[in-house]
Amino acid sequence: MSDFMLPDIGEGIVECEVVEWRVAEGDRIEEDQPVVEVMTDKALVEITAHEAGVVTKLYVDQGQIAKVHAPLYAYQADGEDAGEAKASNDSSEASSSSQPSAAEKQAGTQPSPTTPAVVTQGKVPASPAVRRLVREHQLQLTDIAGSGKDGRVLKEDVLAHLDQPGEAASMSSQETSSRGSGDVSRVEPLRGMRAMMAKRMVESASTIPHFHYGEEIDVTQLLAMRERLKPLAEAQGERLTLMPFFMKAMALAIAESPIINAQLNQAGDELHYYAQCNIGMAVDSKAGLLVPNVKGVERLTLLEIAREVGRLTHAAREGRVDQADLKGGTISISNIGALGGTYAAPIINAPEAAIVAIGKTQWLPRFDDHGEVQRRAIMTVTWAGDHRFIDGGTIARFCNTWKGFLEAPDSMLLHLG
Repeated sequence: MSDFMLPDIGEGIVECEVVEWRVAEGDRIEEDQPVVEVMTDKALVEITAHEAGVVTKLYVDQGQIAKVHAPLYAYQADGEDAGEAKASNDSSEASSSSQPSAAEKQAGTQPSPTTPAVVTQGKVPASPAVRRLVREHQLQLTDIAGSGKDGRVLKEDVLAHLDQPGEAASMSSQETSSRGSGDVSRVEPLRGMRAMMAKRMVESASTIPHFHYGEEIDVTQLLAMRERLKPLAEAQGERLTLMPFFMKAMALAIAESPIINAQLNQAGDELHYYAQCNIGMAVDSKAGLLVPNVKGVERLTLLEIAREVGRLTHAAREGRVDQADLKGGTISISNIGALGGTYAAPIINAPEAAIVAIGKTQWLPRFDDHGEVQRRAIMTVTWAGDHRFIDGGTIARFCNTWKGFLEAPDSMLLHLG
């Protein structure tokens, strides 16, 4: 029997959360078959089998943390004798269980043959549901006597453990101290992308002085143009949203205000200007907030941008964005209006210089040049800029240029190459 070690996923990642097992103990696997999905702090990664065989043991339960270079699952490879593999495994386990632990060596004691040795929580057999129940009640699996096969802890064992008077008193004290004035329904560890998002947002908000700037944009003509172009895009198999227009207009505006596409180095003494506009878009995925970016927007057509937006949106919502799509962004868009929000104060996606939050579009009365009231589609936007090198006038002029392209979208035709 062989152990499959969790491979190095890259980017300095040392652990990940097991999101979903695609196989169970006893299942046959083929080479390159997806076996498990794990969540890093950057993306959902699919782990495949490197050779065919039969899964004999899953070392890490769903929802638990797996370590890089540690055993993830055991399997019997094709051609390996089942009897020899079992004997080898039993011998290994027996040898391991007969060896005193570090704590026992230090105490100068050996486990009694009639007393089961205490094992770590990661080795106590229990289903994910039981482990969740144990966590909710702030217990330890090692403290619960398992009545199932091989000492497996069952739900009934946990409930019986909770019925013990001493445990109930202990839990009452723990809950009182931890809950305070409110009731905690459950405790969920912050892991994966949500943990990374929390870290990045704290760093951005605490290290970058944000300057916010709001504006209204009349997108009546833009909506009409989109309606005219939608059938043409659908004929090419693409869904045309407003995002490609936002991005294209932004790339054109950056050509006139290149500092918006610059980034301050870590030392804070150099500005790095980028000729390529890699525009990120915040996506509310099942794994947390992701900001994949469309590379080289300045050289793409609206249809090409729409194709990339569709690809990245689908991948982000499934939590399967390639790491390359998450790197190299130079400016970002958060379309909070898609969820119904009118205003937002976005936090910069460091090390970028700016981000814009787009509110929902509303049909509102507005006066035209002749003083007549008209029904217009008004969209609110709020910019956040890095106030270390972007001042209010700079972001206002940039926003005016961007706004001009969106309010008169035909004008973009003069700049398309």
